[in-house]
Amino acid sequence: MEKKPVKIVTIGGGSSYTPELMEGFIKRYDELPIKEIWLVDIEDGKEKLEIVGAMAQRMWDASPYDVKVHLTLDRREALPGADFVTTQFRVGLLNARVKDERIPFSYGMLGQETNGAGGIFKAFRTIPVILSIVEDMKELCPDAWLINFTNPSGMVTEAVMKYGKWDKVIGLCNVPVGAMMKEPETIGKTLDQLTYKFAGLNHFHWHKVFDEHGNEVTQQIIDAMYEGKDGGIPANIHDIPFFKEQLDTMQMIPCGYHRYYYRQEEMLKHGLEEYNTIGTRAQQVKQTEEELFELYKNPDLDHKPEQLAKRGGAHYSDAACETIASIYANKNTHIVVTTRNNGAVPDLPVEAAVEVSSFIGATGARAIAFGPLQPAERGWLQCMKNMEWCVEEAAVTGDYGKALQAFILNPQIPSGATAKRVLDELLLAHKKYLPQFADKIAQLEAEGVTIKDDVARELTEKGL
Repeated sequence: MEKKPVKIVTIGGGSSYTPELMEGFIKRYDELPIKEIWLVDIEDGKEKLEIVGAMAQRMWDASPYDVKVHLTLDRREALPGADFVTTQFRVGLLNARVKDERIPFSYGMLGQETNGAGGIFKAFRTIPVILSIVEDMKELCPDAWLINFTNPSGMVTEAVMKYGKWDKVIGLCNVPVGAMMKEPETIGKTLDQLTYKFAGLNHFHWHKVFDEHGNEVTQQIIDAMYEGKDGGIPANIHDIPFFKEQLDTMQMIPCGYHRYYYRQEEMLKHGLEEYNTIGTRAQQVKQTEEELFELYKNPDLDHKPEQLAKRGGAHYSDAACETIASIYANKNTHIVVTTRNNGAVPDLPVEAAVEVSSFIGATGARAIAFGPLQPAERGWLQCMKNMEWCVEEAAVTGDYGKALQAFILNPQIPSGATAKRVLDELLLAHKKYLPQFADKIAQLEAEGVTIKDDVARELTEKGL
């Protein structure tokens, strides 16, 4: 039977990750026959869209396949008849991330893209946009799958299900991919010899590993980590080792982002050192981005450059391509995704979004049961999920009290007057992208609240 040709729309198509997405689709063309790809971006991203779009077309032209890459600033032009919509956008671009990081650091608390105050504000800016995309999809491509890797991926994906009432959505993260690429070799195995079981939330999961005979080898991998072997920590996370005694009793491997919770003191110290010297991660990424786009401009470049691996999101796009291919061909591949819990993690309600090992096929993600967690992990998980629910509700409603509740619940934000001050400054800094909080922002402006950090204040005053 001839396969139906596929139309893919990528929102945030001007991203530096798009060449990785193209590479993944080219690699899988025989099982995923794409007829057209639409890259969508906004006016502020027009130049990058044109650079990346030209390179994407060169990549396809260098392949044996005849695929046309379309570029547009109007997503409603792109969406009709789409089979898959991937989302990889950043509301406010990298300048917004700079503010997310620098404002909390200026008060001595963690500034990070998906954790703490910065992660909360990324959700506040992003969730209304993803919900507007869903409304367009309901009208223009009601049968399409939404594959989200816009951060904070877990909360954004959950908002699509909970507030967008859209079930055909899967959230992705590169962190499990990195672990599964690197961990097997630490114990002299290959991935196809091992079975992985992940459970938790996006950027807050744990996993266990079993060998081809069904024996658990989690402890062997933990031991190998302390022999200095590379366990696949993302490029954007400072590598402070976990306490081995904690992992020995846990008998699970935490994801890289758990360092922000299990070694909060040391991670905060490192972040503050960068803040006071070379600049925060976003300021460093700006440099990498500039280098990448200079490379992408080369009319002879028709493959993904090595420098892309320096970005913390390396392998994201490959996970997206495999997910899409698995849905299209009903492959039932094991992929770690954000999806509806449905009892896989009994410590959370069935309707909660969780990041778990799943089989991906024509009906989407079928979460694999993990079972109950031990008290320490269960306590962390339930605290973080309830914090996420407060964030999502505040993002949709603009309820300042609910935003304050999220701040007070978040383990990276010491509660008190300083937490409220950071919340208020971030609201001012992101005024352009937070219409739901307009009344509160006007009140703060009338009260004369200002932004303490010089860089964030200057960006805000310039409207950036």
